[in-house]
This record gives sequence, structure tokens and C-alpha cells, in this order.
Amino acid sequence: MTRPRVASRLAGAGFLPDLRTRATEGELLDAELPATEVRKSLADLRFVNRWLSGRGGLQRAVTPHLPEHGRLLDVGCASGDVAAHLSARLARKVFTVGVDLKPLHLREAPPVVRRVAADASRLPFRDGSFDVVTASLFLHHFDEAELGRLLGELARVARRAVVVSDLERALVPFVFARAVFPFVFETGVSVHDGLVSIRRGFREPELRAAFVAAGLGGVSIRRQFPYRLLAVAALS
Repeated sequence: MTRPRVASRLAGAGFLPDLRTRATEGELLDAELPATEVRKSLADLRFVNRWLSGRGGLQRAVTPHLPEHGRLLDVGCASGDVAAHLSARLARKVFTVGVDLKPLHLREAPPVVRRVAADASRLPFRDGSFDVVTASLFLHHFDEAELGRLLGELARVARRAVVVSDLERALVPFVFARAVFPFVFETGVSVHDGLVSIRRGFREPELRAAFVAAGLGGVSIRRQFPYRLLAVAALS
């Protein structure tokens, strides 16, 4: 019996989720939580970003499109650690801005990141305000019907490129997360959201379709360790 058939049988028996399509369940951190739980969950997210987010691949994808004294926008930045990492590692002077919907998330951001609380679907910036716009582990929070408009808004404020890094939906990371997350995360919110995030992740054709819906048909998508999809839409 092939692996897909085995996975399908196990999912049907209730042992594993059905990963053939994206989950629609929401994440707890997107709702209203006590501030103490939010801070713990953000700390867990920083842990994931440090060890499992593929920040090196994101940095390499951004570098060719970001000039000296360039402007970088990270959308859905949470507590800004990925934006700060990029700003520190790009070996050039960069004006870095992080956007998140929730001010509490932004309070945890390091000083190198200029913080703006805003809705990602209605960014408060003029067209072409930034050389590169990034979104790391952010797109999976949205349903298919929202993705084209969201990516279109990211492209609107970008001059040179939109760079997206997100989860590839697969069995291996889900099984790993279910076994490991309860022992390494500070809060059950992160365990729940981590598993939901994987189930809301993308397969390559799904992510490509979202870029096409945004009018960004020339996107380049490649896989990177561990189970990430890195998409680059060059605009100039």
C-alpha cells in the first residue's frame, strides 16, 4: 500500500488529520487572550522562528532585491524577531518596518524595527513605499478567498519584490509537532496553534494559485528545510 493510501486510511480512522486540503480552524493567538498567554505564545513563536523557520533562506531571497539604504516591510511580524534578524544580517543599512494587527504583539518588538499596528489587507502606506515586502509564517492564517487580495496589497506597497515564507502542509511535520511541541512550548496555546498552523499550511500549487489570483503569475517557489515553501515575486 502506498504512503498516501496509508495516510488516508489513518486519517479516516481518526489517528491523523486529513491533510489533503487546508484546515479552516482558527488559531487561538488570533483571538483575544490574556496578555500573559500572548507573551508566552510570542516567546514560543520566537523559538520556532529561531530554529525552524528557515530565516537563512528568507534572507538569501531578500538580499538581491534590497539595495543599500533600502526599505523593508515585514507584514504580520508578531513581535518583530524575523524583521530584526533580517535587518541585522543583510550587511547593509536598511530601514525596517514591522506591521501587525495587534499592538500587544508589537510591544515585544526590538527597537531596530519600526512598529505599525495595521490591518494587512489595508496597509497605511503609499504605493511602492518599500523595496521588499516580506511575510513569514503569516499567509496560512488566511483562507483561499482572502489570499489573492492580501498578496495584491503586499505587492501594491512593494517596488522590487514580495517574498513569502510559509509552512508546507505534510504528515512529517505534523507528527513531529504533535510529539515535540508539548515538551518545548511554554503554553498550550502554542501547541494548539502550532498543529493548526501545519494543517493550514500550503501545497506548492495552492500557494502558486494565490499569487496568480493577485496578478503575480511570475512567482518563483521552492522548498526549503524544514518543510517550508519560499515564494519570491520579483516586481522589477
